Amino acid sequence: MFNPTDFPKPTLISVNGVELEVFEAGRENAGKPIVLCHGWPEHAYSWRHQMDALAAAGYHVIVPNQRGYGNSSRPTEVTDYDIEHLSGDLIALLDHYGYEDATFVGHDWGAFVVWGLTLLHPNRVNKVVNLSLPYQERGEKPWIEFMEEILGGDFYFVHFNRQPGVADAVFEDNTYRFLRNLYRKNEPLRAPEPGMALINLARAETPLGEPVMSESELAVYVSAFETSGFTGSINWYRNLDRNWRLLAQANPIIQQPTLMIYGDRDMVAKSENLTKFVPNVEVVNLDCGHWIQEEKPQETNQTILRWLEQKDAT
Repeated sequence: MFNPTDFPKPTLISVNGVELEVFEAGRENAGKPIVLCHGWPEHAYSWRHQMDALAAAGYHVIVPNQRGYGNSSRPTEVTDYDIEHLSGDLIALLDHYGYEDATFVGHDWGAFVVWGLTLLHPNRVNKVVNLSLPYQERGEKPWIEFMEEILGGDFYFVHFNRQPGVADAVFEDNTYRFLRNLYRKNEPLRAPEPGMALINLARAETPLGEPVMSESELAVYVSAFETSGFTGSINWYRNLDRNWRLLAQANPIIQQPTLMIYGDRDMVAKSENLTKFVPNVEVVNLDCGHWIQEEKPQETNQTILRWLEQKDAT
């Protein structure tokens, strides 16, 4: 088990009009940056198992709490969390360290940001590693509108947009319970319940399956969200249709060498046409659920390091 006290101490760095709480490993490897981008409702701490392994392999590992998370800034305007702002933070972080480009790694929402960053600023990204969330094709309709038609108003993406503040308050009233019930693996299949699934989860007395992390690890997340609340992080969802519009002019093809890691038991759907948009992709499936780098830390590290070694050798 990972000891939370082993995690590096953060630095607050001013970038792009906000302050980001940034954790680092391998500073002695200046010149070979790799930036790890967490998802929702996560924290830089979700990469605790990867940082030392990547530093040992010669990388300068840069792990921000993105805006809305941890002790990073939490702007009040919803539009301050769109893909231009989120990718702009990462570009400004590269500028801060004096890097032309970097390898970017994303999980869940972090993967969405890395995909968007690569479309908007292709010359700043040399390689892409994404976990769980594949490239999202920009269809005819804005994403939330499309989801509402297909999945209904209780689907959490739609609910966050159509009923702002409702879920945020429930999660804040049940922070420990929500995060404890969410960070599970090997959960039994169950029939969908009526209502909004994540609100139900936040109120459920008993968690299902097995915990992904120890109580002391979970406490890091709970403490962070008790401080920050959930609204800043949920505001990422409230920009999906805006992001759909902001990405309209971008070339939709990602040319960078890309590694896509799926969890075979993840609820997030795999892409059926990934190579259409990401022609230089290698796909790896691991036997786990959604929290890939925490459920299978060794396998995740081996997969990423093997792939990076191959790409660096060519």
